[in-house]
Amino acid sequence: MEYVVPTLDIVFSFWVGLALLSVILIKNAVKFVPQNMAYVIERFGKYHKTMEAGLNVLIPFIDRVAYQCTLKEQASDVPSQSAITKDNISLIVDGVLYLKVLNPYRASYGVDDYLYAVTQLAQTTMRSEIGQMDLDKTFEERESLNTNIVAAINEAAGPWGVQVLRYEIKDIEPPRSVLDAMERQMKAEREKRAVILESEGKRQSAINVAEGEKQARVLAAEADRAEQILNSQGEAQAIIAVADAKAKALKIIGDVANTVQGQRAIQLELASGAIEAKKAIAKESSVILLADSQTQAANIVTEAMTILGTLNKNSTQYSQS
Repeated sequence: MEYVVPTLDIVFSFWVGLALLSVILIKNAVKFVPQNMAYVIERFGKYHKTMEAGLNVLIPFIDRVAYQCTLKEQASDVPSQSAITKDNISLIVDGVLYLKVLNPYRASYGVDDYLYAVTQLAQTTMRSEIGQMDLDKTFEERESLNTNIVAAINEAAGPWGVQVLRYEIKDIEPPRSVLDAMERQMKAEREKRAVILESEGKRQSAINVAEGEKQARVLAAEADRAEQILNSQGEAQAIIAVADAKAKALKIIGDVANTVQGQRAIQLELASGAIEAKKAIAKESSVILLADSQTQAANIVTEAMTILGTLNKNSTQYSQS
């Protein structure tokens, strides 16, 4: 019995050690790479492969994870720095950089710290781009400035396996004296626009008033012309109506005068008229000289009938001709 017990302990210890060794080997051999991550593997100190997301197997004690790179888009602040514009104005500029690792191998072996290298490159590129622009252009063409900085950085950062997606300038701070001058300039510009707008308003108001008066005069003239036309048309129609009435009356009188009764009525009317004329003359004058032949009413009527006959004869001749 004293010989069997140590043997069992040794066997148990062997299996326990083997199990522990197996667990350690499996743990070192199996690697789970997270999503949007990349592991750079070295074998005997030399680059071997790049493991992507998922289950991967290594040879324990031979392969090792040398670098871990994130494939997500990263944002990095670019510290504030001084830059001088083309017109010799000193500015304090800062920004933010958005980049992404495209090649984990180059990002691991091409540069020691790609994030620091890209940030420094962004600072120097930004100073260079601002030095080519005037102060006013830095505010007006900020989008163009960002695009130029991104293009310059990507051209230099290609061997590092990194791509700069965009660069945004957060703040541009000119000197206080320049700010005061810009503020005065903007104030003068606003006052100028206000004066221009006010004068334009007055001019437009005067134009509107003149146009209104012109239209009023035109409408009044058209109304007067229409009234005159209507009045003349009314007068013409009245004259025509009176003339038609007289013509109809004369026609009726003429038609009646061609009859025997008409002739007698005319004789009576002429005699009455002659008598009335004599009476009127007698009232106006105290002395009246009359021929003996004209004292008789019959003679007066006879004379009037003679005149009437002559008129009728002439009228007949005219109508026949």
